[in-house]
Amino acid sequence: MAWIYLLIAGLFEVGWAISLKYAQGFTRLGSSVATIAFGILSFALLSIALRTLPVGTAYTVWTGIGAVGTVVLGIVLFQEPIEVRRLSCIALIIIGVVGLRLVSPH
Repeated sequence: MAWIYLLIAGLFEVGWAISLKYAQGFTRLGSSVATIAFGILSFALLSIALRTLPVGTAYTVWTGIGAVGTVVLGIVLFQEPIEVRRLSCIALIIIGVVGLRLVSPH
């Protein structure tokens, strides 16, 4: 169950990062509230996952989900560049996250 909490926490991390972009320096109320709410939910679920998962593994997986998800949504929503080098780096992050999940004791 901890891995599910961690996955959802990572998705909320993507949510706060993207809503932060839309908040435009906290000048838009709705996006600003969403940023804060997503951040709180992300941290809360991460803390629940940390009850049983090793901190190094959980934190790395959480940030990996956030990083990859944010880059992908940046490409989709904000027309950020799609380059082989960027996609290669994303692939390395995914490989690292999957690898940590596979070798984790929990």
